[in-house]
Parts: sequence; structure tokens; C-alpha cells
Amino acid sequence: MNTFIISRHALVSCPAVFHGPVFRAPTGEELARVTRQIGEEPPVLVAFEADAGGREPVSCLIAAERLEVVHESVLRYWREDAPPGQRFAPWVRPPA
Repeated sequence: MNTFIISRHALVSCPAVFHGPVFRAPTGEELARVTRQIGEEPPVLVAFEADAGGREPVSCLIAAERLEVVHESVLRYWREDAPPGQRFAPWVRPPA
């Protein structure tokens, strides 16, 4: 499973909940619109279509400084018994 880590996002234009993203290259129009909105061309512009529960897929854009693709299991919750080869998402902390 791949995990995408987006660092220092400048713009997020997508629903709070969505499923099954299908990534694609951003269009020239999308790049121009985002550049106008944030005042400069973003180093990374991620475009995708996703199921947000409606009749049609929704177009989504994320502009950021950096995108990292992690090719390993990333746990999104704390586990005392996390097996080797898995790591925690940056926001996961052990219970206080």
C-alpha cells in the first residue's frame, strides 16, 4: 500500500471525506486558477477525481511544497505491538 505525504500545503480543494481517488495530470486551466489563488505557481499540484458520495466523481486539487510517496505500511493509530517494517503517521503519538 502506498501512502502520500503532502507537506506544507497551500491549497486543498476537495471534500472532507472521499474514496477511491484516481490521480491525473492537472490541466493548464487548473494550474492557472491555483496560481492566481495562491499568488505563485505551486511546486506540486496534485489533481484527482474521487467518489464523495454523490452521483458523479468530484474533481480535487491539492497545491503543496512537497509530495512524498511512502511504499510501506503506515499506521494511523497507536499500537504498542507495531510489527517491524511498519511506521506511524506523523501525527500518531503514544497515549499520555
